[in-house]
Amino acid sequence: MNVTLRRIKPGPRLSRVVICNGIAQLAGITAPDRSQDIHGQLRQVLARIEEHLAEAGTDKTRLVSTWIILKDVARDFAALNAAWEAWIPAGCAPARATWQGTLAAPEILVEMIVSAAVE
Repeated sequence: MNVTLRRIKPGPRLSRVVICNGIAQLAGITAPDRSQDIHGQLRQVLARIEEHLAEAGTDKTRLVSTWIILKDVARDFAALNAAWEAWIPAGCAPARATWQGTLAAPEILVEMIVSAAVE
């Protein structure tokens, strides 16, 4: 079996994107400006996802799966769903899971991990 593998922005701990056999897998994406509320952090995360998908040669219409970690599901789930539904094109929703978790820093309110098909 011939496996194709390409890494985008590799670093000492992770690669920002790994493309394997036509699937781009993004590392966890958080907001660079963590002083913002959930709405601001969601805007940043979704914009960064779009940037990384473009670097991989794909876009949000080709998402396969999304994992979303919220610091506080009870407080932020409605905001997440509103931002998500405004961002994802109609008919292009991927498989998705959302859960509450302790993130790497207390000011991080959301982290997303996505995979997308690459042509």
